[in-house]
Amino acid sequence: MPSPVSADRSSAQPPGRGSVEALITQTRRLKGDVNAVRRDTRGDGADPEERWQRALYDLALHQLDDLHAHLAQLRDGPPPPPPEPAGPSAARPAPPAPGGSLLGRVGSAEWNLLTDAVTWSGELYRILGLDPARPALTLDELPGLVAEEDRPALTAMVTDCLVDAKPIDGEFRVVRPDGAVRTVHMMGEPVLGADGGTASLWAVLRDVSELRRSQRTVCETRDSLHRHRRERTGHRIAAGPPEAVPPPRPGSLRLPHEGPAALELAAHRLPAATATLLGEDWYDALELPDGQTLLAVGGLTGQDVAADAGTATLLGAVRGMAMAGTEPGRMLALLNRLLAATAQPVLGSAVCCRYRPGTRTLLWARAGHPAPLLYRDGTGRVLDAPDTVLLGAATGTGYGQSAVTLRPGDLLLLHTDGLLPGHDRTAAADRLLGLAPRFGPAPTAQECVRAVAEEFGAAGREDDACVLVAKVTG
Repeated sequence: MPSPVSADRSSAQPPGRGSVEALITQTRRLKGDVNAVRRDTRGDGADPEERWQRALYDLALHQLDDLHAHLAQLRDGPPPPPPEPAGPSAARPAPPAPGGSLLGRVGSAEWNLLTDAVTWSGELYRILGLDPARPALTLDELPGLVAEEDRPALTAMVTDCLVDAKPIDGEFRVVRPDGAVRTVHMMGEPVLGADGGTASLWAVLRDVSELRRSQRTVCETRDSLHRHRRERTGHRIAAGPPEAVPPPRPGSLRLPHEGPAALELAAHRLPAATATLLGEDWYDALELPDGQTLLAVGGLTGQDVAADAGTATLLGAVRGMAMAGTEPGRMLALLNRLLAATAQPVLGSAVCCRYRPGTRTLLWARAGHPAPLLYRDGTGRVLDAPDTVLLGAATGTGYGQSAVTLRPGDLLLLHTDGLLPGHDRTAAADRLLGLAPRFGPAPTAQECVRAVAEEFGAAGREDDACVLVAKVTG
């Protein structure tokens, strides 16, 4: 099926064959390198850290396989259409086994709203497990294949596309006639007619079941690694040296001390509900020689002595690099090298920020840590930046950084990973964002911290958690 073009969009020119071939070569080389490193981690499977590393390598290889296949399609052009069956009794292609080629996992469809015609590619029939001799499903019939709890999301996406011309980009689970459940990612957009109305809807549907399964394995092995580290120690480590972790402040602090566009700061440590688990969370704020402000939060896991010493070492390094003018992304890369080189195994996560009061610019980066939250005009949102691997997990890792311009009255909230049981980041962020109506009228940063403490005070945490609030005063 040719790719239709919306009325307000021109067709892009295909990339040159030579440039695509070069990308294919690079991808093939990278796959070989990742596979070689993966083989080096092969063990008996009893070590939780090895299982977590292997799961990450498998996920990376899965994504590189898909990238290689996509680039090959760009080089070779669209695949030929499937042959028409010779008759009612002719053998028809069976759905491919899970994890088959990319061509068997990507299909396309077009629903014409003017003629009610429906066109599906042969691959889409295979993905959905349907007989290609039968008519393609209409938009009204499609939800019948979708898991009941996912139908409202699919209906909303299609309605928004047809009524408001919004692109479709979402996932849902399909229950095939043989009972198999597959996860499908659907991307599409309306095709506009001459009168500006929606004439048809076209979409590309991809079976992402194996990709999502690999991602779940990474999460499960990571959680298993955390549990193993905690159980191996058997007791909670003591708090770090007083000079390493700033104590909860009874009131707010203003940094820098001079200048109109300062940050009013307040922080708090929320204790764990138990005394048997492992972890060391920290936060820091520091006025720098150039008038800028360092804001940072993070956490370490490791055996008691390693985590305790690691926190002091890490915080000393953070302050030293910040005083020397090191930007957040480079700072995390150096911290990663520092932890990876320690004699005792320690993993860490962190968010490091550098606030420039002259332009009210916040430059920040993160490593395996929840992103900062920004509250403005009574609402909150999660700041967007790519996440990267934990500190100490792999040498040579780079860390990107992002910048956001703040306004007077804005509130920035940084927190560590243990606010809720199970380290549920999504649920914790949702509850923190739900405090926006309380933050708006709060006169000080300390009042906002008090609201967080009240919200999460009885959460049954497995570990300590820290929260740092910065309010732009002018």
